[in-house]
This record gives sequence, C-alpha cells and structure tokens, in this order.
Amino acid sequence: MNWETMRPLLETATGETLRMVAWSTLFAVLGGIPLGVLLVLTDRGGLLQNRIVNKVIGAVVNIGRSLPFIILLIALIPFTKAVLGTYIGAEAMIVPLSIGAIPFYARLVETAVREVDHGLVEAVQSMGGSTWTVVRKALLPQSLPSLVAGLTTTVIALVGYSAMAGTVGGGGLGNLAVTYGYQRFETNLMLVTVALLIVLVTAVQLLGDLVVRRLSNRGTSRAAAPVRLLRLGRATS
Repeated sequence: MNWETMRPLLETATGETLRMVAWSTLFAVLGGIPLGVLLVLTDRGGLLQNRIVNKVIGAVVNIGRSLPFIILLIALIPFTKAVLGTYIGAEAMIVPLSIGAIPFYARLVETAVREVDHGLVEAVQSMGGSTWTVVRKALLPQSLPSLVAGLTTTVIALVGYSAMAGTVGGGGLGNLAVTYGYQRFETNLMLVTVALLIVLVTAVQLLGDLVVRRLSNRGTSRAAAPVRLLRLGRATS
C-alpha cells in the first residue's frame, strides 16, 4: 500500500480518534469534577459530611475504575445501542469512553482537591463563605494545576481506550490498525498508525505539562493565598 492510498484512510481515522477523545474528555470533565469534589466534601470532616452519600459515590467510582475497558465496552453495547441506535462507529464509542473516563478522572480530581491547604478553607469559612464559595474560590483554583495534570493523564488513557475500541468496529486509528494492519497484513500502514498514536500522546503530554507550568507560575501556589483571601473578604462582605 503506497502513501497515496494510505493518506485518506489515515486522515479519516485520525479525525475519528480526535472526535472520540475530545467528546469523551468533555464528558469526563463534566462528570468527573463534580464527583471528585463530592467525594471530598462528603468525606469524614468534609463540609458536607455524609457517610452514606460518600460510600455510594465511592462504590460507583470504584466499580467504574475496576472494570477493564474492553469488558466495559462489551457490557455497554446494549446501553449504547439503546441510546444511539447503534454500537458501531466513532460516535457510538463516545458513550463507553465517557463512562469509562468519568470515574477515572473523578479519583484524580479527588486527589487534587485533597491537596489544598485546609487552612485556606477555614479562612474562607471564617469570612462567611458558603460551601459553594469554598469550592469555587478556594478548592478548584488552588488545585487547578493538579486538575490539569490529571486531565492530561485521562486524555492519554482515552487515546489508548479509543484504539482499543477499534477491535469492535469503533472506528479511528485502532480500527484502521486492526482492519488493514492486522487482517490484511499491511505492515507499513500499521507502522504509520503506531507512529501517529505516539505523536498524539506525546503532543498531549507536552501541552498538558506546559499548561500546568503556566498555571503554577501565575499564582496558584500557597504564596498567593493572602491576596485571594482579601478578594474573598470583599466579595463576601
């Protein structure tokens, strides 16, 4: 297979992979951040301490994380078909990718939020800040570099998951590697596919590291806490 034949296949497959990863990342953020924050708030000593809620959320997250993605993918076929009318194709794979990514990112969010200095939380509360104010003005901003680092890890995992989805007709680079590289013994195409995945993962990691460094340098460290507290005091007064 020459380059002129491979190029349209690679362009289509790369576009499908990027769409799957992008949409799944969006849903992972929308679902993972609230779950991760709730795990911290409802834990012992948290602002919304509730043992039952914490155990339920923790159990759901643990179940989602414990299942290998290929098993989760197959188990969700009836659900995916019920939601979208099909379980084949790049768009259909967004459903299992999102469900697999949400609990994965939720645990990373929980870890990031727990690293925030509890003294800052107490200071915000002493100024009359509500739980929502603590989350919005203290927990999330202070943990933002760690949240971005966790998101970078999640996106890289999603790239691997999307390639795995190709084994069941999910589209993308994984499907191209299986259909042409494995079943048709197109070694050149397989090598190019592997190279593209390596480039994609490397680009995500470099971009994530760059964003984390910039966020850290813009005042997310503890040294900037007094300035934020003064602003919070004005906002809540």
